[in-house]
Amino acid sequence: MDFRSSEQGPGLPSGTAGPRSEDALPDTAAAAVKIVIVGGFGVGKTTLVGSVSEIRPLTTEETMTQAGVGVDDTAGVERKSTTTVAMDFGRISINEELVLYLFGTPGQERFWFLWRGLFEGALGAVVLVDTRRLEVSFDVIGRLEERAVPFVVAVNSFPDAPGHPVEELRAALDLPDSVPIVECDARLRTSSRDVLMTLMRYLQTLALTTEAS
Repeated sequence: MDFRSSEQGPGLPSGTAGPRSEDALPDTAAAAVKIVIVGGFGVGKTTLVGSVSEIRPLTTEETMTQAGVGVDDTAGVERKSTTTVAMDFGRISINEELVLYLFGTPGQERFWFLWRGLFEGALGAVVLVDTRRLEVSFDVIGRLEERAVPFVVAVNSFPDAPGHPVEELRAALDLPDSVPIVECDARLRTSSRDVLMTLMRYLQTLALTTEAS
């Protein structure tokens, strides 16, 4: 499997608008897979989608206002000034024939009603977590389990985040041994790419197990 990669994701030059030729879907693309990127508020979902997308990512970020005070839990991310209010969208080619469509979900609970549509048709998910605020991931993981959506957990490496052994994180998140847990830096394309590769391998393993049973 070969990702088209540069260390940082593509940016949007100032004043650029409209479709770009490099955003066009390759003529050889024969199959597409929908993947959702989920997690609590401020864990880095928009950053991950933007860093790994081969097209200019679509974001629905809005400036946070006083209206959210007392509604959104900003503990630990007090310096965050924008928030996703609908979804993030990106695309990456696994090879000439297979394309992943990435949908990043909003993190605040008040926007979770949008998740039903975003989860529809998803083959799998990446749960992005922040070890400084593991508790914001509990409900997210619970919703995936309720919907029987296979997922992997990616621990975003924030500079001041405490390190934890994988098994300690697995116990804290109450995850079975089969669910992969990987570390990543959502700002880096190669790191975010590796997370998606882990998910694809996990989905392949699940498919082979189902066929064998």
